[in-house]
Amino acid sequence: MSSVKSPCSQQQQPGFFDQNKDRQAWMGLLARASKTTLEQVWQDLSERPEYGMLRAPETGMVMVRARAGGEGGRFNLGEMTVTRCVVRTADGRMGQSYVAGRDHRHAELVALFDALLQNPERRDQLNRDLLEPVRAAIEEKRTQNTRKAAATKVDFFTMVRGED
Repeated sequence: MSSVKSPCSQQQQPGFFDQNKDRQAWMGLLARASKTTLEQVWQDLSERPEYGMLRAPETGMVMVRARAGGEGGRFNLGEMTVTRCVVRTADGRMGQSYVAGRDHRHAELVALFDALLQNPERRDQLNRDLLEPVRAAIEEKRTQNTRKAAATKVDFFTMVRGED
């Protein structure tokens, strides 16, 4: 039996990141970020890496599944347009993306930032300049939607009539 510890059993250390958990989180944020935000951060980078396309942006359809009442049996809700892209930076990091809609540049930028975020030397800066503002914008939109829904809330109650 080997005495080597698996990465899953390691404590989080500076510079260490959980490949699956952290990447899943930033991919979700990048996919929901606006193309304008991504483009601005890309233009503001002091060093934009050279990159090539492994899979040029292409648009297709995916089936969206849902559950009745959020808990019941699954059913096909409908199809959704998605664009995917895969890039490789000059330093060999591969980034990929799946974004809602048909915007090829949006998919390309998400794939580029995925590749850049895999570089520990760039992660802190991109977290500060890109991911945190995107997270804040998403939270602000969620708060606004919650307030808007609360303003339309109707309380129903039953009046008890006299005994008949």
